[in-house]
Amino acid sequence: MNERNGTARPGRLKWYAKTYIGAILAFLYLPIFVLIFNSFNESKSRAYFTGFTLNWYKLLFTNDLIISSLRTTLVIALLSSVVATIIGTAAAIGISNMKKLPRAVVMNLTYVPIINPEIVTGVSMMLLFGLFNVFFAWLGDSAGVKVGFEFGFPTLVLAHITFNIPYVILNVMPKLRQMDQNVYEAALDLGCNEFQAFIKVVIPDIMPGIVAGFLTAVTMSLDDFVISYFVSGPTSQTLPITIFSMTRRKVSPEINALSSIIFVVVLAALLTVNLFDARRERAARRAAGGGVAI
Repeated sequence: MNERNGTARPGRLKWYAKTYIGAILAFLYLPIFVLIFNSFNESKSRAYFTGFTLNWYKLLFTNDLIISSLRTTLVIALLSSVVATIIGTAAAIGISNMKKLPRAVVMNLTYVPIINPEIVTGVSMMLLFGLFNVFFAWLGDSAGVKVGFEFGFPTLVLAHITFNIPYVILNVMPKLRQMDQNVYEAALDLGCNEFQAFIKVVIPDIMPGIVAGFLTAVTMSLDDFVISYFVSGPTSQTLPITIFSMTRRKVSPEINALSSIIFVVVLAALLTVNLFDARRERAARRAAGGGVAI
């Protein structure tokens, strides 16, 4: 600290900043690196490293339970995210056309499922699906036909669609606020009907919000455990539920291998997107610089 003007020296401040950032990154990534290190440990013990091996990765791809759970998780995440994106986008467009007071009320109701604890949502959906099961059973008995509503894949998809819709709405709404309504009206004046103007003007303008909502829905669906735990059945389980059932006994090194693969895939996707965006920004700057020079 400079005593004359009361300011910190830039070099010392920079050293403190680097130390702080390094400590935060170590706190976040050190557990993941330990997990990856243990995925190559020949021993099942997490305290001793007895040798390097890829055996746990080989056993992972021959474990039918994990592969089946992973397949179920991916299918549920993609299917529920697509449906939630369609419903959420339509809902956001409808909400944006409401008057101020009804729009504020609906938006506050949209925040409730996100703020609400997941265990409350999971129990509520479990009770609702149980009520559906009783209703369908009564309906089947009345008609003399055996009708059932079992917990499993359908309940998981419906639950994931339900809690993903608010995330899509909250991602699309800012883009609708930023959209210039004059462009839509200009498309109508130039000969487009309402559907053509919606497809050619509104959808491309809010597409970044739609994509962000879809990716958020996929992420939340892949990561969900609490709600899926209450609405899953014996025939269909997501990967988090399968991992939880394994950890209740003992953590298998196959879980370390699977977690390492997921981390590497996510990291590779993130780096690819960032490199693509950086290259596109450089190309845009070069194009803008060339235009100025002309």
